[in-house]
Amino acid sequence: MKPVIALVGRPNVGKSTLFNRLTQTRDAIVADFAGLTRDRHYGNGRQGKREFIVIDTGGFEPDAGSGIFKEMAKQTRQAVAEADVVIFVVDAREGLSAQDHDIANELRRLGKPCVLVANKAEGMHDGTKLVDFYELGFGEVYGISAAHGQGIRDLVELALGPLDLPEEDEAEEEEANKAIKLAVAGRPNVGKSTLINTWLGEERLVAFDMPGTTRDAIMVPFERNGQRFELIDTAGLRRKGKVFEAIEKFSVVKTLQAIESANVVLLLLDATQGVTDQDAHIAGYILESGRAVVIAINKWDAVDSYQREQIQRQIETRLPFLKFAALHFISAVKRQGLGPVWQAIVQAHKSATRKMSTPVLTRLLLEAVQFQAPKRSGMFRPKMRYAHQGGMNPPVIVIHGNSLEHVTDAYKRFLEGRFRKEFDLVGTPLRIELKTSRNPYADKDE
Repeated sequence: MKPVIALVGRPNVGKSTLFNRLTQTRDAIVADFAGLTRDRHYGNGRQGKREFIVIDTGGFEPDAGSGIFKEMAKQTRQAVAEADVVIFVVDAREGLSAQDHDIANELRRLGKPCVLVANKAEGMHDGTKLVDFYELGFGEVYGISAAHGQGIRDLVELALGPLDLPEEDEAEEEEANKAIKLAVAGRPNVGKSTLINTWLGEERLVAFDMPGTTRDAIMVPFERNGQRFELIDTAGLRRKGKVFEAIEKFSVVKTLQAIESANVVLLLLDATQGVTDQDAHIAGYILESGRAVVIAINKWDAVDSYQREQIQRQIETRLPFLKFAALHFISAVKRQGLGPVWQAIVQAHKSATRKMSTPVLTRLLLEAVQFQAPKRSGMFRPKMRYAHQGGMNPPVIVIHGNSLEHVTDAYKRFLEGRFRKEFDLVGTPLRIELKTSRNPYADKDE
């Protein structure tokens, strides 16, 4: 699983700016106004081959008595609890404050590994203004500038360095010998726990007719027809505005981690409620993560023919980007339609981990170009030379040639269709990467 970094500090020290820098996004609102961030915010970061999850927290006031500041403090404590390492952010310009001491004492009490960074340290070459922060008792103080990007790379290496993280390459090599990790994801109260209990034949998970019963991602070993599985029941993901309790927010990162670490995700929808915008958001996250996916519509026995027709139309309009995924209609309570779902899950996993030889990929590529060449762009027509596999789960096909930056998205979809048909890729995203060879005469004068 991806390691988790929590950003903690008093208001207006630049945590959200650092969050945006680490995630390379503008997801966190940034303004010169104390206490702008009140809720926890999650984002994905990457440096080289190392990926991680970053949590931006509101200004931390450990002794807040009541009101919104008490809730913000509660959120921050939850962020620290779920983090692998904490980055304690202080303000190099304003210097040490009594509130920094309070936060330091709280972090020591919580007992998580902590890195102390002084933000807004641009131009402070001698570091004399950082000396006071050694009073906090966290050892070395690292000066950075989140706004200017100074010291960020070293900060990530410092934060992730002590963590015992498995090498991705080793994990890929052993993937074939492992159990298939199957995450069941969806909105609250669609029947995820009920479905897993039905598979297991026992009340292994708490299932109750109230949204949010499951708080954490729960893994259960399971074997079917000689194939080992690890079933992961995730907490339901709901809209940010609908998430109130701190303990429920704690489950969000666990659900995202479960999807990231799974081989296959079963996206469970509720036939009685139709396909909602939140279903589309969850589906989009699964696609972005590159996981193989199977769609199951639960409670199919509880709707009439008109509702069934409406749901099928909603899937076509709201989830068009999951056309490659198998669609099944089930009833977890009545054990209807579960057999075909298992077949689709195994098929999706096989597709996601399928090996594709370079000669076959290159032959398919050249045949596709001969059938329909990519469009000319100005004086240049993209020329595709050969293809090879660049990864699995999801499958990645790397195409080499010249002027490939002019290849349109429509032509990439055309190639994807040809590759999918040849290798029978069902239930998995397929990524096509284009690599243009460098023109050796590009830098020469005419």
